[in-house]
Amino acid sequence: MPARSNRQIVLSSRPLGIPRAEHFSLRTAPLPALEPGRFLVRNRFLSVDPAMRGWVNAAANYANPVELGEVMRAFAAGTVVESRHPDYPVGTDVMGMLGWQEFAVSDGSEIRRRVKESDLPLSLSLGVLGLNGVTAYFALRELGEPRRGDTVVVSTAAGAVGSIAGQLARKQGCRVVGIAGGEQKCAICVSEFGYDAAVDYRAADLPAALRQACPDGIDVYFDNTAGRISDAVLPQINRHARIVVCGTASVASWDPWPEGPRVERHLLNKAARMAGFLVWDYEHRYEEAVSHLAALVRSGGLRYREEIVEGLDAAPGSIADLYEGRNLGKRLIRLAPL
Repeated sequence: MPARSNRQIVLSSRPLGIPRAEHFSLRTAPLPALEPGRFLVRNRFLSVDPAMRGWVNAAANYANPVELGEVMRAFAAGTVVESRHPDYPVGTDVMGMLGWQEFAVSDGSEIRRRVKESDLPLSLSLGVLGLNGVTAYFALRELGEPRRGDTVVVSTAAGAVGSIAGQLARKQGCRVVGIAGGEQKCAICVSEFGYDAAVDYRAADLPAALRQACPDGIDVYFDNTAGRISDAVLPQINRHARIVVCGTASVASWDPWPEGPRVERHLLNKAARMAGFLVWDYEHRYEEAVSHLAALVRSGGLRYREEIVEGLDAAPGSIADLYEGRNLGKRLIRLAPL
């Protein structure tokens, strides 16, 4: 039987822009007795994702804001340790929106999937076999529509989503160029993830560096950043280019609304297409993506990086680390067994 107390990270103040450690606090709460139809998950890994910045902002985006005093919304992977639910017996590994906490009580509505890949590490269900991998798979396949011979550019190319998107585009026979921050991440893009070239977005002349890396223009842009990186890409798109808006990591705040170059003339002149991607639109096809990605991982045809930090106390400052480029790979928090 697990301990009857639960350590949790809660949102204690509303950030303006990037959430930092001081916006969270640690509390200990009692574990309730299980009611019929519910089960208790012992979280083993907690996810850290760029989307969490949007979840704690005062203004709702595609999800309602996390309330003050509420457990920080987060994906987690763990094991059922008590159950009064017939579909979730003790010992079942699950992944879902279980929060930054040691335990989570669920009726199944928070669960995204039961993890069936027992031959692979459970942590992968939060990265390459989780929302990151599924996002890369569907955003590239359904919106990017890469074709053999295309030039595909991926921003945050060494990140948990970008690194998978780049590898999948290479498997489609595309020339793939990554945009990343710093020499180390650019080197990882080429040496580990198989990019044909990588460009440091901190380059003095980013547009010129992109022109050199993409002499035939850009057919698909997998955009995880927005901002000045995208401003440098758009003038170099080819006719009928496809632009996938998957993230806006470079925009620190939407209040006031950021200003910058307008995209309409680029899209019109090149008859190009720009579309936003939300992974929730593809939940009914989740297993299709995971099955495909798991087979590639098993065969060694898809590489990934995990950066695992230890203990719940590491959670509060971890979102800021993502936005300040201090991670190399998918950031996860591992909880010690109780």
